[in-house]
Amino acid sequence: MKKTIIKTIIIILIPLILFVIGLLFYYPSFKVIAFSYEDSEQLLAYLPLKEEKTFQLKYTHSIHLSDVIETYEATSKNIKLTTLEYEDFAVGMPSNAEGDEIFKVTNGKYQITNMKRIFPYIDLRIGQVRANHQLIYLNKTYTLSDYIKPGTWVRISLKRISLWQQLKGVNL
Repeated sequence: MKKTIIKTIIIILIPLILFVIGLLFYYPSFKVIAFSYEDSEQLLAYLPLKEEKTFQLKYTHSIHLSDVIETYEATSKNIKLTTLEYEDFAVGMPSNAEGDEIFKVTNGKYQITNMKRIFPYIDLRIGQVRANHQLIYLNKTYTLSDYIKPGTWVRISLKRISLWQQLKGVNL
């Protein structure tokens, strides 16, 4: 009788343990904005996405030293640039909109809206001197150099990560 109970417990317990381990280590269940080291899969930091799919990258332009804000939308697999806001026409900044985009001036700032530029990822080198790269999500600002060493090349993408990856990664 005791042996039958022990066998039954083992038969139930071992698959249950394997199932839980599978959920922890392998099942990618959380969608995040991922910051990976260069073009590898090494996760440096991440920010869990809630229902709100819009986020912004803000930085100081290296030449004209004014703020640039890029607004993105997280799609099912890609990142879509929807708005670009800046203060000065200078090297690297557009002087007009393209196609169906709308160029306007609001409160002394230039804006290009209605953008639909889709990227599988964004490569970025975290600023060491002036850039002060920041991620803005749900009205909260995260200074990237607080989480990732300045000068590091990161690849920003949308990923699904497992609970284990969440536990060992750096959550913004």
